[in-house]
Amino acid sequence: MKGNHKGQMLFFSVSSLLLVVFLLIGFGVIEFDSKDPATADSVIQDPVFVLETSLDNQIYSVGLSDNEYTESEQENIRIYEALNKAVVNITTEKLSLNWFLEPVPTDGGTGSGSIIDKKGYVLTNYHVVKDTYKLYINLFDGSQFEGEVIGQDSENDLAVVQFDPDGFDLTTISFGNSETLKVGQKVLAIGNPFGYDRTLTTGIVSGLSRPVRTSRNLVIQGMIQTDASINPGNSGGPLLDSHGRMIGINTMIYTPSGGSVGIGFAVPVDTAKRIVPDLISYGHVNRGWIDIYPVQLEPNIVRYGKLAVSKGILVSRLDSGSNAAAAGIRGGDLNKPVQYGRSVIYFGGDIIVNIDGLEVNSLEDLFSALEDNKPGESVEVKLIRGKKNITTTVILTERPEELLAE
Repeated sequence: MKGNHKGQMLFFSVSSLLLVVFLLIGFGVIEFDSKDPATADSVIQDPVFVLETSLDNQIYSVGLSDNEYTESEQENIRIYEALNKAVVNITTEKLSLNWFLEPVPTDGGTGSGSIIDKKGYVLTNYHVVKDTYKLYINLFDGSQFEGEVIGQDSENDLAVVQFDPDGFDLTTISFGNSETLKVGQKVLAIGNPFGYDRTLTTGIVSGLSRPVRTSRNLVIQGMIQTDASINPGNSGGPLLDSHGRMIGINTMIYTPSGGSVGIGFAVPVDTAKRIVPDLISYGHVNRGWIDIYPVQLEPNIVRYGKLAVSKGILVSRLDSGSNAAAAGIRGGDLNKPVQYGRSVIYFGGDIIVNIDGLEVNSLEDLFSALEDNKPGESVEVKLIRGKKNITTTVILTERPEELLAE
């Protein structure tokens, strides 16, 4: 009986060992290589990995090759390789006072910009170059050129700077069209977030025609909303469509934390196309104006003047022969001046409440309503005169230089 027991034990041990060996071979732990060296080398040079996953009892196999890219990836790569050299890093210096009240240069921060002309014109944001003492244009290869601001427009947060390329063959980005954009359309952003040069991010158009109020309390109309990651340092960089055309200028983000949360805004390129020629030629944008001396309504003014409305622009006075007078707009009673702080107000004038369909509740609204109008163009103006509603048409003149919203 003991002999039979030993035999049984030996049989089970050998069987168990053989079973383990077969299982190891089956799972590929032990492998007999029958390939010749040439075949093995070809596999190493062109590996193909097969990813298998189980979902709802079905097997899905996806072939991935390290020399193959999806159509979307190829598009991203093609656009980046073609245009990243046209995106510059802008660094600035500003003047500040030291302990002895002497002006000294200090770091002014960084931003991005797009080369739009081989003569060295760069489109960027106004807030990137505002109040700069010196600015430098840094190219993709590390070359650095000193530049200068040749035109700026705070009302659209855009500026044009120029540097001398000194024979350098510059890559440029062409303007596209922002009027035909659709929500859901793919977009790409190239910039220098947190100093990381020419970073590419992708996303979609999340919204269109967004009115966005800037830190200067001006409203930029028609902004493009995108979920492409935009962070500090991206400002001034291009927002591109899937053909590599600039459709916007990345400007700001909505953030409760200081970082991107997927809500970014870009100035539409159609705005840039409209104002860039003026910025290059004049240094500012020639905009139309209604020749009045405006006063923004405030609770104390409304209460003192017993006005019928609480928001709008009071026409304190106007000059005879002005475009406002020609349109029938009335100013206040010059015989009854009222001291208000450091200003003098004349009550009794019309109150402007709407221009070309845009509500005018403040001076900033007045600037915004006339932002895209040139001298010689006409606008429809709605007024409150006493308790009457009046509509008139004003032919605009050129905005005085002292009223440029800097």
